[in-house]
Amino acid sequence: MPQCAGHQQIYHVVSLIPSGCVASYGQVADLAGLPGRARLVGRLLKTTPSSLSLPWHRVVKSDGRIAVDGNSAVTQKDALLAEGVVVTGNKVNMQRFRWQPSLHLMLHELSG
Repeated sequence: MPQCAGHQQIYHVVSLIPSGCVASYGQVADLAGLPGRARLVGRLLKTTPSSLSLPWHRVVKSDGRIAVDGNSAVTQKDALLAEGVVVTGNKVNMQRFRWQPSLHLMLHELSG
């Protein structure tokens, strides 16, 4: 996938998601200034080299479901559980664990 200007912003947003919290693909896209591009976030995270050390496991579907299958789903679930995020039936309670960035972060870290 060719690099575009939005890729770095997506990486930046994902890097800001704190341990113990999750964000949806759509939330990441919105915060990256790419509203409606949730699928781009998913495709980008799927192909991101592990050398970037992004906390990709903190990104889930808008309803809290883990979007990946197989070993990746087990890896994601285990990583979330290790951070204190409760995962029940491959689903996270978004009301409890959704990341709510502070106003300071929104104004100073996410403004382009």
